[in-house]
This record gives sequence, structure tokens and C-alpha cells, in this order.
Amino acid sequence: MKVVVAHNRYREAIPSGENVMVDTEISQLRAAGLDVIPFQRSSDAIETMSAAQKALLPVSPMLGIAAQRDLAALIEAEKPDIIHLHNPYPLISPRVIRTAHRHGVPIIQTVHNYRQVCSSGLYFRDGHNCHDCRGKLLGWPAVKHRCYRGSAAQSAIMATTLAVHRPTWRSVDRYIALTDKIAAHLADYGIPAERVVIKPNGLPDPGRPDPIGEGFLYGARLSPEKGLGLLLDAWRRHPDGSLGTLRIAGDGELRPLAERAAAERGDVTYLGPLDRAGMTAARRASAVVLAVPTWEDVLPTVVLEAMSAGRPVLGTAVGGVPYMIGDGPDAAGWLAEPDPAALAAALPVARAGAAAAASAARDRYLRHFHPDVLTKRLIDIYAEVSRAGRSGR
Repeated sequence: MKVVVAHNRYREAIPSGENVMVDTEISQLRAAGLDVIPFQRSSDAIETMSAAQKALLPVSPMLGIAAQRDLAALIEAEKPDIIHLHNPYPLISPRVIRTAHRHGVPIIQTVHNYRQVCSSGLYFRDGHNCHDCRGKLLGWPAVKHRCYRGSAAQSAIMATTLAVHRPTWRSVDRYIALTDKIAAHLADYGIPAERVVIKPNGLPDPGRPDPIGEGFLYGARLSPEKGLGLLLDAWRRHPDGSLGTLRIAGDGELRPLAERAAAERGDVTYLGPLDRAGMTAARRASAVVLAVPTWEDVLPTVVLEAMSAGRPVLGTAVGGVPYMIGDGPDAAGWLAEPDPAALAAALPVARAGAAAAASAARDRYLRHFHPDVLTKRLIDIYAEVSRAGRSGR
């Protein structure tokens, strides 16, 4: 089977879990014997564009003129069985869906965020969850609040793009929802249930886990929606040293909060921004990994990394976190409401239960998020959509 994977890469200077997941999925598909042809654009290329090219950027999310030409040529040359779209913005555009169908190729999309409705893709602004644009023909609240790149003009273009391409999005042959939360988002958008399948992303198996360490690890972009303020508020409700060590890794606008907490308390260590090896070492040293977003985070990579390494997770009950951790005796950790008191109450429970929950975390990864499981599921989806496309031609 020949598959074109279309993705507009996010800027490399800003760590992107979506870029990592796309690269990982391509590698896994190739290892399974598929012929995978990347069709990618990078937002980093914008800086090196000519003046004429930059002049066309405002309409790129809507039209993606150059991308349509290039994709059409690729389809003619390679004759793919299917096109798998991830992120189309800003250089590819949802119009690739129409281009694929015009050439008789079915297309699926993995939905990594809420951008069918929300201009920022997050359902989050000004420190709180926001659904102001849901149900509206045109997302004027996004323009008012400058939700896309902090610009009213660019937000107007994105809101218009979402309105223009509503019929385009509804023509996608199959959607891959990473969690039940994304599936509900698509249903609310009007996508029939039979065109949505739930298949999360996974990570390569790091191998047999090390024995758990001590304390907690929080590793994330230090921005409001990732919950650092919530975590520190909950942590301070316990005496210094009573919960073990809290390690904080990452960088961002809330870095001063992490630095101040480390200066004030002996049980808080700020590790700064870490590369992959550094995060692996920090995870190995810890007993519990924290994933405490306050926004509807879709599929936090930190949870996948923790489970694969046999580290249970204490997470907030938002977005895709409950789906990932699970419930019952095979849960990979614990859930708390995104409230300081609730999280404070859960911290000692997680500390006491870490050793017992470690094997359950690893088992959940092996059963639900291992590449062997997910790659087979993805290939089955390709085959099903490809057969349906051929029969309908």
C-alpha cells in the first residue's frame, strides 16, 4: 500500500509533540512494509520566503495554492492509495482534501486539536477554557480576542477559513480521533459516527522499566494552560518535604514561578529545559509523573512517556487525560479535578500508591499504546477506507 502523509510542521524552535508523533508514525508504517511518501511543509520556511510569496501568506490557510499544485503533481506521479492528513495550517490548507478527491484518492485526517471550530485549536484563551465559537457560522469571538497568533487580522482570516472549509472538512472520508474527547468534538461538529474511529498515538517501546525512583516529576511547557500554577498551589498545601521531591522541567513564560518555588522550598527542584536524555533521567529518578493541564489537552505525550517507562501518572480530569490513564484496577494512575484542593488531596494518595501502580502503568501502555497495536490498527483503517474508495469509484 502506498500512503502520502501530509503535514505542516510546526516551528522546530518550539517543541511540538505533533511533529514527533507524525515522524514516529511514518517510521512505524515503513517498518511494517508500507510505502510512505511524506508531503510536508514547515512553518520555518516562512522566514526565508520571497516578498511575493509572503504577500500570498494571508490566503494560504484558505487556499494553499502552491501546495495544491504540488500535491496534484505528486498524486499523478505516485498514484497513492490513500492520503493521511495531519496539520494543514498555514501552508498546506484544508483544500488538499478537495485536491485528493478531485484525483479520486480517499483522505483521512488525524485530529490533534480542536481547529475545525477553534481558531487557536485549543478551546483555551486568557487563562480559561473557551467555547465561544462553537455553533457559530463565523467565529467572530476569535477575531475579537485575537486568538490566532495574537492578531485580529490573522484571526479574521483563520475564522473565515474555518467557515469556508466547513463543507470541506465534512467530506473527509475517515477521521482518526486520538481520544473519546476528540470523537465527541467531531460529533458536535456534525461528523457522522461511522466516519470517526478512535486510535491514539503511541511511542516506541523504551524497554523494560527501571525500578521506580522517588517523588514527582512535572515536565511540560511552562505556560498557564499546562497547570504549573495549579500544581504549585496544591503542593504548598503540604509541609515542606512531606511528599518527597517535586522536580520541575521545562521552560516558558511561567519559569519565574518554578524558580521561586525552588528557592522557597527544599522539596522543589527546578531542572530547567531538558533534552530527551535529560527527561529520561529525570523520569527514572521519580516515582510519579504529573500531567495537570487546565485546558482540554488532547493526548499529552508526557503521559505516554510515563506509562511506557512504568511510571504511574497523576493527572487532571480534562481533555484526553482520563482516556489515557483509564479507570478501575488497570488504571495507569489517578485523576483529580483541576482544582488546588482536589489535586492537593490526590498527591499523598499517589505517593503512597506509586509502587503498586507502576506495573499497571506499563501494562496499559503495552495493551493500548504500543506501536505493534496501533500500527496494525492504522493499517486496518487504511485498508478499509481504500476499499470503500475503490468501490465508490
